[in-house]
Amino acid sequence: MTNFTNYPQADQIMKLIDSSSKILIVQPDNPDGDSLGSALAMEQILMQLDKETEMICGIKIPSYLAYLPGWDRVTQEITMDYDLAILLDTSSLSLIDNLIRNPSQNRLRKKPLIIIDHHSTPSDIDFATISLVDPLAAATSQVIYNLSKQLDLELNIVAKNALVASILSDTLGLSTENVNTQTINTIAELVEGGVSLAALESTRRSFMHKSPELVHYKGQLLQRINYFYNDRIAVLTIPWPEIERYSPLYNPSMLVLDDMRLTTGTAIAIVFKIYSQGKITVKIRTNHGFPIAAKLAENFGGGGHEYASGFKINDSRDANQLTNQVISKATELLNNEDLLDASL
Repeated sequence: MTNFTNYPQADQIMKLIDSSSKILIVQPDNPDGDSLGSALAMEQILMQLDKETEMICGIKIPSYLAYLPGWDRVTQEITMDYDLAILLDTSSLSLIDNLIRNPSQNRLRKKPLIIIDHHSTPSDIDFATISLVDPLAAATSQVIYNLSKQLDLELNIVAKNALVASILSDTLGLSTENVNTQTINTIAELVEGGVSLAALESTRRSFMHKSPELVHYKGQLLQRINYFYNDRIAVLTIPWPEIERYSPLYNPSMLVLDDMRLTTGTAIAIVFKIYSQGKITVKIRTNHGFPIAAKLAENFGGGGHEYASGFKINDSRDANQLTNQVISKATELLNNEDLLDASL
């Protein structure tokens, strides 16, 4: 099998872990399958090292991720006096904003912090003790797997299942362009180590069932999609009353993002969620051949993958003005892609 990536930060990371008794595991404010799976795997790794752990996220874990056992151990409040924090699946300050802005929770600047991530967006977290970012890894869980191999850390079956579920989630079942030989080999080794892909998929599908209320709501969302730039940009806005009503059942944006991307001729899908008190979150997904999602998000203080990204605004900006700005920038980026293709 292909050699796995060795990281020069590994020994320093291990020294910090060894010297810590209580370790906080932090996810970004936009948790997904990779961030949650990575957190669950890290929890198991640290427990094998006899460390006391606490998993934290600035928002409640979305219900569509409940197929990952242990999701309910993630809390929104830091309760223990920890020695070390490990931030997973983001290097962006804006994506831990809910913790940083909360005076009672903002301890991340005061204790050693390790970042483990795979996004190519440059980090703006200047208080991290160690930053391990591998943009060639298909998922943050891949980085954790590489690190565990390099440091000879034990992976129990719970950790292995979480890593596989995490990789499959972030690569859409190994179908994204960042999947490489190392990704396939990782899955193969974890399956050889006892993971059942069929069992994982069966559990995931059992949580995909939706109530008639959600099905009807999805129909309403589909009817509200607007198209721009010759139908190449699909845009949807979800207001706060709908977020408040439907989020406990399912993340509204995740109900329709794939449908938006699958519209004939559409290159990019963008969902705006308008919260109370001025917060706006934006999810961006692009189709194969249009690796501009991260570039678009970076223009607004966010980041992510070439084909999946997002950002968050907390400055009470006018939602219509922001929407127009995002559409304008998306149009510009698509034009640049067209010119690049024409020159090849």
